[in-house]
Amino acid sequence: MSTHEEQDAGGRRFDVADAAPLLLDAQGVVTSWTRGAQHLLEYTAAEAVGTNVTRLLSAEDAARLPELAERCRRDGGWAGLLTARRKDGQPIRVMVRITPAMEPGGAAHWLVLLSDVAGERGWDMSRGVLEQMVTDSPIGIAIVDTDLRCVWSNAALERYGGGSPGERLGRRLAEIQPGLDSEGIEEQMRQVLETGRPVVGYEHVGQVRSAPLRETAHMMSFTRLDDEQGHPMGVYYTVVDISDRHRARRRLALLDRAGEQIGRTLDIVRTAQELADVAVQDFADFVSVDLLESVLRGAEPEPGPVRDTDEVPLRRAGHQSVVPGVPEAVVEIGAVATYLAGSPPVRSLTTGRSWREERLDPLDTEWATDIPGGRAATFLELGLHSVMIVPIRARGITMGVTSFFRRHRQDPFDEDDLNLAEDLVSRAAVCVDNARRYTRERDAALVLQRSLLPRRLPEQDAVEVAACYRPADELTGLGGDWYDIIPLSGARVALIVGEVPGHGIDAAAAMGRLRTAVHTLAALDLPPEEVLAHLDDLVARMAREEGVRPEDPEAAGIQAVGSGCVYVIYDPVNGRCTMAAAGHPAPAVVLPDGDVSFVDLPQGPPLGAGGPPFEAVELTLAEGSTLALHTDGLLVHGDGSGSAGAEAVDRDRLRRVLERRAPTLDTRCRAVVDALVPARPYDDVALLMARTRLLGADQVADWDLAADPAVVADARKEAARQLGEWGLEELAFTTELVVSELVTNAIRHAEGPVRLRLIRDRNALICEVSDGSATAPHLRHPRTTDEGGRGLLLVSQFAERWGTRFVPGGKIIWAEQSTTDPPN
Repeated sequence: MSTHEEQDAGGRRFDVADAAPLLLDAQGVVTSWTRGAQHLLEYTAAEAVGTNVTRLLSAEDAARLPELAERCRRDGGWAGLLTARRKDGQPIRVMVRITPAMEPGGAAHWLVLLSDVAGERGWDMSRGVLEQMVTDSPIGIAIVDTDLRCVWSNAALERYGGGSPGERLGRRLAEIQPGLDSEGIEEQMRQVLETGRPVVGYEHVGQVRSAPLRETAHMMSFTRLDDEQGHPMGVYYTVVDISDRHRARRRLALLDRAGEQIGRTLDIVRTAQELADVAVQDFADFVSVDLLESVLRGAEPEPGPVRDTDEVPLRRAGHQSVVPGVPEAVVEIGAVATYLAGSPPVRSLTTGRSWREERLDPLDTEWATDIPGGRAATFLELGLHSVMIVPIRARGITMGVTSFFRRHRQDPFDEDDLNLAEDLVSRAAVCVDNARRYTRERDAALVLQRSLLPRRLPEQDAVEVAACYRPADELTGLGGDWYDIIPLSGARVALIVGEVPGHGIDAAAAMGRLRTAVHTLAALDLPPEEVLAHLDDLVARMAREEGVRPEDPEAAGIQAVGSGCVYVIYDPVNGRCTMAAAGHPAPAVVLPDGDVSFVDLPQGPPLGAGGPPFEAVELTLAEGSTLALHTDGLLVHGDGSGSAGAEAVDRDRLRRVLERRAPTLDTRCRAVVDALVPARPYDDVALLMARTRLLGADQVADWDLAADPAVVADARKEAARQLGEWGLEELAFTTELVVSELVTNAIRHAEGPVRLRLIRDRNALICEVSDGSATAPHLRHPRTTDEGGRGLLLVSQFAERWGTRFVPGGKIIWAEQSTTDPPN
């Protein structure tokens, strides 16, 4: 501090050079007046000298003068804030410092220094208020110097450990509280000292001496203190106990993890292991899950009550420990653990109620008997000191017990922990019960699952769809016919109807495999004839692997040999429709005026039967045209002969039914099936009707680009402008990046004309770049030092999906982004 600066009792810098001095005698009369005092209070020397100082103060502070005089005599001076009155009567807040001054004759005088504090931050508060704010605050507060040594702390900080304010003085955190993460906290302090930027909301989790059995959490904030020249003096920090909030947050996090990680499969043992794995994350040190034998078999627990006087055999389905190797386990997974009669696990199993023991008797042994290898041990040997046992119950049935132990954590389980454990186990119990019931029905469920038709057709802009399915086997509802609608790239859609020979569960199983293959092939964006060719190869190969020949009677329904399928691709941008068929009836087309015709579609051989290659036809449909794709069960004559004459009759019947008007497409679809199919059909029937739409001119924008790198910037600008017109400005950044990468790749690596197209449908923004090359790009994973190769990697990160499809004369690389907000 410079020689002309001092500090008041509150630590505020008092600049003597800027202060206005005056002199008072022992009675408080002004005996000397200076120009500084005259400038501050506007009284001349003649007006002020001889006047009692009370006339210069506000009435409130004038009344305090006797008290202040006593304090000056007792303490040898005083400093603080007072309110003076200027000559015009206006009040002014001044910092006052009073010190004794003795004249040679021995008369007592007081030197008074006045300083205007108008505009000073916070100094319109009294010192008492400021002191009360920091000393009586329930928040822990401390100040450290630039060496991070404590120079001041309030009493509230003592609650967090480290001793009284006096014991903290001059010491660093590592000395004050050994074991604390002092390095992490001091790193925050250094950062604040270096940058001057406060750190707010830093969370520290650990154990303090004042709470040795409970993990505590504190929120800390750090602020740099500077002197008047802006030089750092130290760091002021606060500490708030957020342990309750921290524990509540951890409980919620544990339940969230349980929801995500338990029940990911329908395997009972794996579900039990997932429960154990989740519970040892920040909750227990050792967890075991034991289930009844009948539950593991997928059956209901055996009838009859289980008495707590009986020994109960359970099978270890899962366990986990914070210690590698799970040394606490005296029973291996899959082994039988027979619990002693009357033991806590048996009581929980029989009563359906949880049990908790804060402190286990260290000399007690494990409750299981008949332990393989004689591995029985005391809780002391196992290092276990606190336990909770929670029954695994669902739908009123107890299926087993879960045991939670503490080993390394010093704090025992409390009532809140038991409530959390019960929530955790109740969620897992539902998953275990689901897995149990799944195990019982697994064989049938697998077949049924594959036979399910789409419950809800996907939303898209290409077509309005309706479907109707009627199996020949009404008892099981299973058959080999199916329909699908699959969104493709470029706002296009694939419409599929197919059938597998036979009926019932075998046909449904074969149909499930065939549908899965169609979905996989559709994802490759192949033309219809190529999809059917790959499907034909797949069916033939499966038949060969099973040793089944197409002409064998058992081939039908086993590997889908002889199945039929029609595959249609419709493009709503231009109304073009491409289709191919394998042993399947050609679709009917209902024009907008109601006229009905049947597509002249070359009939390829049934799948897996061998024969000439499949052929596709292409036609352009007017908007509002309706495609009717159906299986042959819709056209089989009542005698079931399927002869040419009968087929012609049934086609004519179908034409007449399709010509009928209906208020909705769904109503029309059901009316067709009701009119043509008897109550007890001879064959499975599937009908898919699709009314075409065209995307408006305002939904599609395209540009021809020169094979010049300079056009990339223009392409970005045009794309951004178009997105602005569509109101999709939020996608501008990612779209410009996608456009830039795709156009750059086309110009750099491809050949022929380059074309950029943007398509907006109801849920997606599609970016397409076409070129004349037939070479498909591939995603690279460049090293850090590589200068390029990241284009498609970036596209894959920003787009929901992307890919390549080949067209006559080249290929199209496309990327799709969602225009809808993801679900919460």
